Amino acid sequence: MQVLVRDNNVDQALRVLKKKMQREGVFREMKQRRAYEKPSERKAREKSEAVRRARKLARKKAIREGLLPAPPKKKPFERKAPLPEIKQAAG
Repeated sequence: MQVLVRDNNVDQALRVLKKKMQREGVFREMKQRRAYEKPSERKAREKSEAVRRARKLARKKAIREGLLPAPPKKKPFERKAPLPEIKQAAG
């Protein structure tokens, strides 16, 4: 995994790296590997994850076909306008 650091902005590069790692599932895998997972528990977990994915796919398909109502859209975040600066008279 590679992240470019632009203008010596390491903080932004770290944020990008964390987002990429989150998307790839690195953090989830690290958490799972902290302790041993029995093969039977692993099978049960993978099966439940597959069921969850299948349900999500079926729900999306039903929404697309109009069988289920679409969830309400989230409003995009709006920044408030900055407060006007108060200029003080030189005293």
